Amino acid sequence: MNLRKSLAVAGAALAVATSVVSFSSPASAASRDGACDSGEFCYYYNSNEEGSISDFTDSLEDYGTTQPSCYEFKGEGNGQGVCVKNNAASVWNRTAKTVRVYYNSDFGGSYQDFAAGAKGNLNATLKNNNASHEVGPGSGGTSFPADPRAADAIAFAKARLGHTDWNNECELFVERAFGTSGRFATARTHYQWQKDNGRIHTGSVPPAGTAVFFTSTTSAGHVMLSIGGNSAISTGPTVYQTNTFRSRSDYLGWAYVPSGW
Repeated sequence: MNLRKSLAVAGAALAVATSVVSFSSPASAASRDGACDSGEFCYYYNSNEEGSISDFTDSLEDYGTTQPSCYEFKGEGNGQGVCVKNNAASVWNRTAKTVRVYYNSDFGGSYQDFAAGAKGNLNATLKNNNASHEVGPGSGGTSFPADPRAADAIAFAKARLGHTDWNNECELFVERAFGTSGRFATARTHYQWQKDNGRIHTGSVPPAGTAVFFTSTTSAGHVMLSIGGNSAISTGPTVYQTNTFRSRSDYLGWAYVPSGW
């Protein structure tokens, strides 16, 4: 084979490999990396913006209370690895909106507002009593609409109710509902990506077209497709619809699937 032909073949192989890698990667999102980046709302374990950081990009109605499912302080320093719920002492709001910190989960109870760009200590009521936060209170910050692609995804899932060929293929089922595949190897890896990027919600009803996650009995975890109204479609020995999934002891929460799907 001559040199020109060899280079052409190598280039084609590289293009194929690149396209596979690109297809397999989830949509990009700001990672919860323990650094307080522009556009994020950050808790600090200690007063005066000191200690470990826990960073968020969106409202969150419940942080969880135990590992491995809770949102923790991720940055280096005092408090690293501790669940953020009821353990924060100060904040830095690097979003472009006011952020409201609440005493209770689900955006309830006493609260304290932090203007865009503000740093400050939580007051005596909220210090070590932070259970949820809302970005842009009163401006739709806690509104969770259906995914714009929900209708097609739900139609796919409903058309397969009763089918027996999707057992142990829950992640693939949800991906295929959005017209894709090969994004995540398992429901567990999908959940972990969502959690690492601060996208998991736990206290609210999952909107239509969102992914609903569970620990399950295997290391692969489990995921269902929410169809709204507290109902979801799940795979198993048969594909079935359920409205009791949020009462399961292994329920982890829900998230919008990546926008690149």
